[in-house]
Amino acid sequence: MIPTVVWGTGNVGRAAVRAVAAHPMLSLVAVLVSSPAKVGRDAGELAGLGRTLGVAATGDVDAVLAAGPRAVVYAASGDVRPDGAIEDIGRALRAGAVVVTPSVYGMYDCVNAPAGIRDVLAGAARAGGGALFVSGVDPGWANDVLPLLVSGLGSDIDTVRCQEVFDYSTYDQEEAVRDLIGFGHPLDHQPLMLAEGVPGMIWGGQLRMMARALGAELDGVEEVLERRPLETTVTTATMGEFAAGTQGAVRLEVRGTVGGEPRIVVEHITRIHPACAPDWPSPPGGGAGAHRVIIEGRPRIEVTVEATDEGGNRAAGGNATAAGRLVNAIDWLVDAGPGLYDALDVPLRPAVGRLGKK
Repeated sequence: MIPTVVWGTGNVGRAAVRAVAAHPMLSLVAVLVSSPAKVGRDAGELAGLGRTLGVAATGDVDAVLAAGPRAVVYAASGDVRPDGAIEDIGRALRAGAVVVTPSVYGMYDCVNAPAGIRDVLAGAARAGGGALFVSGVDPGWANDVLPLLVSGLGSDIDTVRCQEVFDYSTYDQEEAVRDLIGFGHPLDHQPLMLAEGVPGMIWGGQLRMMARALGAELDGVEEVLERRPLETTVTTATMGEFAAGTQGAVRLEVRGTVGGEPRIVVEHITRIHPACAPDWPSPPGGGAGAHRVIIEGRPRIEVTVEATDEGGNRAAGGNATAAGRLVNAIDWLVDAGPGLYDALDVPLRPAVGRLGKK
């Protein structure tokens, strides 16, 4: 059994606790939390498992890392505190742990990662003998392993398009939805996630990774953005009111060009209410969200993935797949040895030993 720590119990951390508890080769030894209200609570309760796991949450990072865990699932947010996340991950690597995390966008493609981040984390891995794998859902499996797998079913490929189509009112992270992405703000407000250059920073690594796997080289990365206002005020179950005239929908493309033509595209179509931008693509069957891969070529191939968790929530389902991709990589990384790894290194494997188990 691989002694494993889950660091953070938010949207991804809850799912990570459940995934570690279900994995036949992992043993949950600690859960780290930042909220004093969570300290002392059982990990199973925090994860919504409906049963206790006998592991009480703690805020003592030093004590947990001093115990020498073999693996750490770092699920604390890096969106608004990237330097803090890098520092935390470096501490875990220097402690000798395998670290899996979705929290550092710049490291999804570690080959082309910014040197200032890559060198710090590579040095920490060398110093402690740890290993690092950064992935998630989007960016993550929805625009690396899934489209690359599907591309192998075709003969001629013209373009690869990866779509996230989502109603963000289902997402349990109001700060990100309102402030980072800008829903509910006037259209002249500049949210960080939509600022020029930021989408390319977040998804550019995925484009370069797919190009590398397909034997192509990108000659550029382009960003295309469109925003729509709400025509009427709407009230959501999770985040309350969003006023008429404020941002209600966003359509964003990050395009990787080859020979001057967009060949690999990551597209996000996100709304705070399904009535906004009805002419844009919607999730199949009127659902709240889906991830889709479209291969234009011969044959044309389209694959849609819908995941639900925590009472049928699509956003929670996406978070659970991100946690699953990371947690299920831990035993492979332990065997692989120290270093930095990305999605082209780490295979997506069957859930051995978990069929029919609860």
